Amino acid sequence: MHLLDDDPVAVAPRLLGAVLHSRGVSVRLTEVEAYRGVGADPGSHAHRGPTPRTVPMFGPAGTLYVYLSYGMHRCLNLVCGPEGEAGAVLLRAGEVVAGAELAQRRRAAAAPRRTVECASRIIAPRDLARGPARLATALGVELADSGGMLAAGSPPPEGFALQFGTPAPPERIAAGPRVGVSGPGGGTEYPWRFWLAGDSTVSTYRAAVRRGGATRAR
Repeated sequence: MHLLDDDPVAVAPRLLGAVLHSRGVSVRLTEVEAYRGVGADPGSHAHRGPTPRTVPMFGPAGTLYVYLSYGMHRCLNLVCGPEGEAGAVLLRAGEVVAGAELAQRRRAAAAPRRTVECASRIIAPRDLARGPARLATALGVELADSGGMLAAGSPPPEGFALQFGTPAPPERIAAGPRVGVSGPGGGTEYPWRFWLAGDSTVSTYRAAVRRGGATRAR
């Protein structure tokens, strides 16, 4: 996992164009966000130290960190850097390059209302993994995967493997504030969202939404 043995802000843009394989589906990554650790990133789950949920963020590079957003959407992160120093990259969006039919079935099964229309609706290819929850669903990510490890070679039937290819050229990589992060961590001081400029699978940027006088994270 030597390519992940670095600061998450350095690792994140390197992941663009890499392919993540999981449970019969492969996704080419087109959008990611970097998160540092204790005291270094007010937008990070690990900012105030480990909790039962965030312990995987303090693990070795290549550890999977999965959490629920709004209590229902699974989001997948890859842990980076030295063990004990929390850091991770959130996988925000990508293009399904293998297993599209399986990804379609998983997305349909996860629809809020499992009506006949939802089950039979064909999702546009660009939208299959466009957004962190959609990406995790397409890949078959479960909350129980948190704390697991990327496989060193080909993915086992129930595992994950990351395949690096030709790095994206610098002129194709865009950067900006992270999506839906509340407080200072969501500002321009932390331009740690990276994406492939012009790629149709990249999600739409949304700042944190203020509700009832408070700013809520994604």
